[in-house]
Amino acid sequence: MKIAFLTPEYPHPKTGSSGGIGTSIKNLAMGLLAENSSVRVLVYGQKEEAVFDDNGITIQQIKNVKFKGLSWWLTRKKLERIINQLYANKEIDLVEAPDWTGITSFIQPKKCPIVIRLNGSDTYFCHLDHRPVKWINKFHERRALQKADGLLSVSQFTADLTNEVFGLQKKFTIIPNSIDVDFFNDNDNFNSNDNFNSKKAILYFGSLIRKKGLLELPLIFNEVIQKNPEAQLILIGQDVPDVISGNSSTWAMMQGLFTNEALQKVSYLGSVPYQEIKAHIKTAGVCVFPTFAEALPVSWIEAMALQKPIVASDIGWAKEVIEDGVEGFLVHPKNHKQYAERILELLESPELQESFGIAARKKVVSTFSTPVVAQQSLLFYKKLIETK
Repeated sequence: MKIAFLTPEYPHPKTGSSGGIGTSIKNLAMGLLAENSSVRVLVYGQKEEAVFDDNGITIQQIKNVKFKGLSWWLTRKKLERIINQLYANKEIDLVEAPDWTGITSFIQPKKCPIVIRLNGSDTYFCHLDHRPVKWINKFHERRALQKADGLLSVSQFTADLTNEVFGLQKKFTIIPNSIDVDFFNDNDNFNSNDNFNSKKAILYFGSLIRKKGLLELPLIFNEVIQKNPEAQLILIGQDVPDVISGNSSTWAMMQGLFTNEALQKVSYLGSVPYQEIKAHIKTAGVCVFPTFAEALPVSWIEAMALQKPIVASDIGWAKEVIEDGVEGFLVHPKNHKQYAERILELLESPELQESFGIAARKKVVSTFSTPVVAQQSLLFYKKLIETK
């Protein structure tokens, strides 16, 4: 099959910064290539028009149309023309797009099927964050879902909540995000960073942002330090401005929430290369994700693949990733004492760390590995094309 992905982001130096959507697309694209499919990624919002190869994936950079008041419409029509041309030339059989901001709301190809995969729309995340959504984003996101030929979701929770917030009754096929389990394996030789006692290291990696529970984590770590003064907290990721308070730095907000004793045990490393993140995961004792808003987080799966025990949020999607007490612990981020107790329980029990870690990797290999998810996606695509 010939699959195209329409996206605002993709993890490559030429296409700019990328988040979870871009990573998910690249992981799936590599899996589809392994299944003898061809993949083209249409990245809009680019600074130039270009086409290049990324390890077998064709990347097409597309500039948005600039015209006051009509940019959104003209850009969508430009994307529609590109899709129609690629389909007419038999270069693609189908286009998949994310739900974020509803880019396909006014893209109506003549024959090419459009699939939307839920990774969490702006409306979805605003609902989880308890903040207002821009009406234009909600309008486009709802219309895109209504007009799509096929609908996927990375979790059942995201599908159900999406139907609720948009007042829809759509049927979604659930296919999760995936990772390359061979890249995240336990066979590499890692050298523990001399600055950290890895057995006592608690690792968070991801954006420093309110919705991921980063304003709860200092209060949780304060509880940990009271019981285990040797514990250390390592933070990796981009510092993000806080949309609610207007503060330019979530990290600055966090520092004021730690006790003096706890803050001395915190190391914020900023953004680091992907391979380095992998090394920190491998050498940590416990990974923590006290988030309030996700769809199905790739970061959790990466830590699980490296056999790391996790203490994560117990909200919605979490139970579709981790079984509490089997592959990790699930605790509400606001329950600081219980969250800390679960972290301490793991730090103090190498046997429990090992048990959770082995079960976690087994879950990833069977459910979240790229070959499994690519095969599920191809089956969905084929059925959609046959019935269109």
